[in-house]
Amino acid sequence: MPPKGGSRRKVAASDGTVTPHVPSLAEQLSYLHSPRPFKNPNYTKNVNRRAKNLKNVLSAERERERAEREKRKMEKDESTAMDVDGAIEEPEDMPTYTSIEAPPSVLPQRHWCDITGLEAPYTDPATGLRYHDKSVYDVIKGLSASAAKDYLAARGVNSIVK
Repeated sequence: MPPKGGSRRKVAASDGTVTPHVPSLAEQLSYLHSPRPFKNPNYTKNVNRRAKNLKNVLSAERERERAEREKRKMEKDESTAMDVDGAIEEPEDMPTYTSIEAPPSVLPQRHWCDITGLEAPYTDPATGLRYHDKSVYDVIKGLSASAAKDYLAARGVNSIVK
């Protein structure tokens, strides 16, 4: 049995014209086709840049921080050699936001609703869209295949909608 409201027929007027498509509430509130001001339209990818893996980036960052600590220590030693009064010593390995290392989280990755943006414990098996609750599922059932595909594309998933 097909879902209720899934296939809407366009009613022809008496003069032979077709009534225009009235977008659903989900399509009206969708941010899919709105402009994205945070993306730079003039951005071009640097093709000469070599990709580095995370291990190389972290080791280079540690090396840079070590060099900075040594430079600060040298400057401090030079300034204390000239200082007659005793200078107060500060801990040189003080943890900062970027220096603390932590392993990746052991918690499972959270999923978000494709329609509302709330946490999504459910996935529609027909379209692959994630949804928050029953009311959102009713909206998903009323979406056309192209609208569902647009939502999946917005999430970055290119799957086949059944």
